[in-house]
Amino acid sequence: MHDLSSQGGAQAGSLVALPERTRSPWWELGRRLLAALAILVGTVVLVMIDRSGYRDAGDATAADPYGHVSLVDAIYYTTVTLSTTGYGDIAPVSDQARLVNAFVITPARIGFLVLLIGTTLEVLAQRGREMFRIARWRKHMGHHVVVIGYGTKGRSAVDTLVNNGLERDHVVVVDPSPEGLAEAHSDGLAVITGDATRRDVLRRAGIATADQIIVTTDRDDTNVLATLTVRQLNPDAFIVAAVREQENAPLMRQSGADSVIISADAVGRLLGLSTLSPTLGRVMEDLLTYGEGLEVAERELLVSEVGVPPQSLADQVIAVVRDEKVYRYFDPVVTLLARGDRLVVVRPAKELPWAPRPGTHNEDLATDLD
Repeated sequence: MHDLSSQGGAQAGSLVALPERTRSPWWELGRRLLAALAILVGTVVLVMIDRSGYRDAGDATAADPYGHVSLVDAIYYTTVTLSTTGYGDIAPVSDQARLVNAFVITPARIGFLVLLIGTTLEVLAQRGREMFRIARWRKHMGHHVVVIGYGTKGRSAVDTLVNNGLERDHVVVVDPSPEGLAEAHSDGLAVITGDATRRDVLRRAGIATADQIIVTTDRDDTNVLATLTVRQLNPDAFIVAAVREQENAPLMRQSGADSVIISADAVGRLLGLSTLSPTLGRVMEDLLTYGEGLEVAERELLVSEVGVPPQSLADQVIAVVRDEKVYRYFDPVVTLLARGDRLVVVRPAKELPWAPRPGTHNEDLATDLD
């Protein structure tokens, strides 16, 4: 991944930074082999043009002391010369042929050897580095997030996780398409290419040690099957799955999803609200857009907030999580906040979304043992 110029450098002058072009090592090997072949053919042509300046000891006679240098002889001479074997049976004897050998064929021989040896070493080194990186990644991978499907929804989910503090090296993408592979790599993510409904593919993604799995392919049947397979491989993971149609949501939950997002209904509701009230639609879009205006977040309860009504807090509380159940802020069950509660709040996006409001950072959390 090519690092773009820093903001300071960009301000100092007009700089253009392009991403590095990554190619397969086999493509590089083929390209260099073609270059070596071009050197080989070019040298054969040079020898044939000046073949009268060469002596072939094998074909030399009293009538023709130099012998006849044929096309086969030129190819033979070129290969043994460029490979530095040099049997000596064919040799340049005229001044012109010797000068061509000194100033043209000798540099070509060096370039030929550099291409072959350098390419071999580069391919081996690159594959070795890649194997080492993969082995090191697998060794340290655990408690990570697996994203199945890297389309628009998958990418937005990863952006939200990263913007809220998750490191990119703790995210693994599973996607069978070349487009998904390219997009995930451009975002600096590890990718497992394959069908997420196959156990071997999910095992390569470290599904057994993952903490969260996001299932968001373009097909509900694929999402259901992938969720079922994930749940069998990891009974303890928290699975969030997307479905396009409401009727498939119960099946997704039965397959093992802890949370199901109905994309078609969500989009349809947003469209309807925007039609009835454009301003309400803009507010909803604001809540769904990270980093601008308003932000929905969940945080722990502070000690000073225990026994206080949700409506009296500085944060705009919209829900309270108690004993893993979600209550609306006006529900009689949560009239007064208690230890162990978590708050779902709306706050300015510029504030840390998963932390207490600025000014209260030094206060103890209600979940602290002290």
